Amino acid sequence: MTMNVLLGSAYAAADAMNAPYQKGGDGIFEMIGHAGPMVKLILLVLVLLSVSCWCVILLKYRLVRRAKRESEQFVDLFRQRKNYAVLYRDSQVMEDSHLAQIFRVGYAELNRLSKSLETKSLSELAVNPEIILENVDRAIQGGMMAERQRFESYLPLLATTGSTAPFIGLFGTVWGIMTSFQEIGVKGTANLAVVAPGISEALVATAIGLGAAIPAVVAYNHFSNRIRMIENEMSHFAADYLNMLKRDLMRRGRQEDVSPEPQRVGVQE
Repeated sequence: MTMNVLLGSAYAAADAMNAPYQKGGDGIFEMIGHAGPMVKLILLVLVLLSVSCWCVILLKYRLVRRAKRESEQFVDLFRQRKNYAVLYRDSQVMEDSHLAQIFRVGYAELNRLSKSLETKSLSELAVNPEIILENVDRAIQGGMMAERQRFESYLPLLATTGSTAPFIGLFGTVWGIMTSFQEIGVKGTANLAVVAPGISEALVATAIGLGAAIPAVVAYNHFSNRIRMIENEMSHFAADYLNMLKRDLMRRGRQEDVSPEPQRVGVQE
């Protein structure tokens, strides 16, 4: 007899708990609607963070994909090059390519050194081409830093969301549970029908916090790894580019019939 009474009370409590949330099958949205103002504010913050993170994820995915495709096209042109000036002009359309940008920065600095080159003898350049390469290398390093900042922009939002969203959701859960206990004190009863709705509403905050944090952490780790690969590609390309410029300058220094006009410096390999 006692067991039947307990089972009947449990079924009644379960029916009382589920009844408000079964209309139309929108249980989660109804729980959010019944949540308190503080929990709703926390849920709004979490939703905004999640939407912002997904915007960053989509933009970064598009940027990295285009950078990879355009860099592969630029490498093919660079290997087939016969004229740096033509390569510079053709690379202008590759706006997202990090390798093309490094080349443009180095070539622009080489042209800016034209007046200095006019005062140097070709024999001196052949013996000590580091006079030019040092300035070009500094310009390339600055270009690499700018490219790294471009790829890393908005990534801190993913890291911040991944590390803080679970705790924000947990704060909403704790606040909702506190509200549930206050209702218990007001109603003077602690049965399941009174406690369960408030707790379930509060737990939605933790669920949404995890839903915002997990994609942000995965995306941050993925893009961080891709950016490290991009940095390695830029470093290798910069070293190859400087070596080619050094060979060009040394060869020009040995050729007495080559004009030292600035636009012809480093034109041919």
